[in-house]
Amino acid sequence: MGLIQAAIGAIGGTLGDQWLDFYGVPDGVSSTVAVFPAVQKSENNGRGGNNRGSDGVITNGSKFIVPEGYGLVLLEDGAFTGFAAEPGAYIWNSDEPASQSVFSGGGLVDSVIKQSWERFKFGGRPSAQQSAVFVTLKELPNNKFGTQSEIYWDDSFLNTQVGAITRGTYTLKITDPLTFIRNFVPAQVISGQAVFDFTDIDNPAGEQLFNEVVGSLAPAFSMYTNDPAKGNRIARLQQDSVGFAQSLSAAVEENYKWKSDRGLEIIKTAIISIEYDANTRELLKNVQRADALSGSRGNSNLQASVAAGVEAAGENAGPGGLIGMGMATSGLGVGGLQQPVPAPAAPAPAAPAAPAAPAADDPMAVLKRAKEMLDAGLITQADYDAAKAKALGL
Repeated sequence: MGLIQAAIGAIGGTLGDQWLDFYGVPDGVSSTVAVFPAVQKSENNGRGGNNRGSDGVITNGSKFIVPEGYGLVLLEDGAFTGFAAEPGAYIWNSDEPASQSVFSGGGLVDSVIKQSWERFKFGGRPSAQQSAVFVTLKELPNNKFGTQSEIYWDDSFLNTQVGAITRGTYTLKITDPLTFIRNFVPAQVISGQAVFDFTDIDNPAGEQLFNEVVGSLAPAFSMYTNDPAKGNRIARLQQDSVGFAQSLSAAVEENYKWKSDRGLEIIKTAIISIEYDANTRELLKNVQRADALSGSRGNSNLQASVAAGVEAAGENAGPGGLIGMGMATSGLGVGGLQQPVPAPAAPAPAAPAAPAAPAADDPMAVLKRAKEMLDAGLITQADYDAAKAKALGL
C-alpha cells in the first residue's frame, strides 16, 4: 500500500512541477530584513493558480525578478549554485531531473517518467532540494548600541583616561552576501522557511552583534579621539557620524572580524547621547577655559580682565589706587595689553639695572604716572585732575 501511495505521489508531484513559476520579492518586506525567501507570484488579477508544485523544487524556465538593492542567491542541496546582484529578470536552469519541464524543452519522457522514478525512490519526494533567497544589499538601519555604565579610554589630548555613558544607532551593510549566508545565517533561512532580521528581538544573531558593538565602543572612542586627522577632540564625535563609524567599524573588525568572517560592515552611526563622568566634565571645562584664553581671543579677555581690575581699583582706592594699578600693569605695556611672549632661544645680553622706583609720595612721579595712564586711556581726565590735585595738595 505504501509503495502504491508513493508512486501516486511521485506522478502527481511530477505533473505539478511541470508548470513554470514566477518568483519575486514578497509584498511589504521590512527595510531591516537582511535575508528572506523568494516567493511565487502564482496569481495576477485572478489569473494563474499553480498550487500543486512541490516545496524545494524550482522548474527550469521559471523566472526571477531581482529589484534594485537586492541580490538573489540560488541553492541546491544546501550548496550555492548561482548569485545575481544586478537588477533584472533571470531564468532558472538546472541539470537536476526534478527541475526538468515539458514546457521548457525537457520532453515528456525526461520530464515526467524519469522524474517519477526518481521520486518513487525517495518515497514520492523530489530527489533534490532547491531554494532561492533574496539578500538585502542596501544599508540596514535601526541597529542600536548603548552602555549602562561608563566605558573608559585613554585620551591623548586630555592626557588622561576619560569615561562616558553613550547610546545610539548604526547602519549595517552586507558587503559579501555569500560569506554572510555561509557563516552567519541559520539553515532555516537558507532553505527559504524564515526571514533574517537583525532588529528582531528573537534573533540571537542580532543580540550577538549588539554585544560585540558595545564591546568595541571603548577602542573605537580611543581610535577616534587619538587620531590627529580627527582633531583629537571628543566633542566632535556627535558631529562626525561617518568618521566615528569608520573608527567603530575598524574596532569591530579588529576584535570580531565582521568584514572578513561575516561579510558585514558598519557604514554610519548616530550618537543619540553621550554623558561624560564627573572627572571628564571638569577636564572639559578646563579645556574650554584654555581655549578662551588662547590667541587673539585670549588677549581680548586679558585686556577686559585688566580693565575691570582698574575700574575696581578706582572705586575702592580713588586715584591713588588707579596709579598703583597702573604701576603694577606697566610691565604689560601701557600702550596695549598683551599676553606674555616667550623669550627668544638665544640668550639676551644682560639689561642694565633698572633705576629704583620713585617714592610713592613724590608729586612729580605721581603726576608722570597719571599722565601716562591718561594717555593710554586707562583713566579719564577727571581721574587725572583728581590725582593731580591730591599730589599737589590742592
